[in-house]
Amino acid sequence: MTDTPTPPPTVVKLGGSCLAGLDGGWWDDLAEHGRERPLVLVHGWSKPLKQLSPRYSEPSAILRDRYGNQSRWTTPEVIEDIKTVSAELGREVLSRLERRGIAAERLLGSDGLVSAGPGERWWWKDKQLVELENLVGPITGVDPAPLTELEPGRACLVTPLARNVAGQEVNTDADRAAAAIAGATGATDLILVTDVAHLLIDGEPVRQISAEAAAGFRDKGATGGMRKKLRAAGEALDRGVERVVIGSAPVTDLLAARTGTVITRT
Repeated sequence: MTDTPTPPPTVVKLGGSCLAGLDGGWWDDLAEHGRERPLVLVHGWSKPLKQLSPRYSEPSAILRDRYGNQSRWTTPEVIEDIKTVSAELGREVLSRLERRGIAAERLLGSDGLVSAGPGERWWWKDKQLVELENLVGPITGVDPAPLTELEPGRACLVTPLARNVAGQEVNTDADRAAAAIAGATGATDLILVTDVAHLLIDGEPVRQISAEAAAGFRDKGATGGMRKKLRAAGEALDRGVERVVIGSAPVTDLLAARTGTVITRT
């Protein structure tokens, strides 16, 4: 008699802007999938952070670097506010899963899971490029060791903070963190759950697209959050993930390609 190998996890990134809108049926579906596959959930926090304080909705809360990339201006105080809203969000997510029979735990990416490199220091402010301390860094590696007991019936919720080489806790992009974690854990599928049903090109929904075509649209037509999602999708596929699905539907519908946009290497 041989032991049945544990299936690879499904990694699901939960957009901070859509979490509150996921109904009971969506969570029922996720739990049903989680009984067959381990789950790694990576959450955003944009909407809860804005609800915490009006200052997070002000234009000055977002910086743009010399290359045109946007980032939240992150100070030690912002890191603490991210932890505050993420702890509350985590309690809600874990409660929803545990009520449906999925054992769940929460993990900070900065607790040995996600490492980050030096962040950009030059940002536009008042129409001038100035040097600013911004606790944001690009992901340089993922050590999956803290993700213990990845097996069917269990889930881990990751708050996508990271630790840089100086030991500082830094903010990082949740979509790209999910991509890096999917690659490091051998996941075959990465699901980016957002508040839009499909990728749109020229106003038309795209059901399936290659990584090369998605990268071309990312660089020439995509804006805002979708641009980051397409970058994350490319990074996940480069790390060995077989497909990335973007959409707003239940996970099993997205995996079955009944809705959403499927991105593959070819």
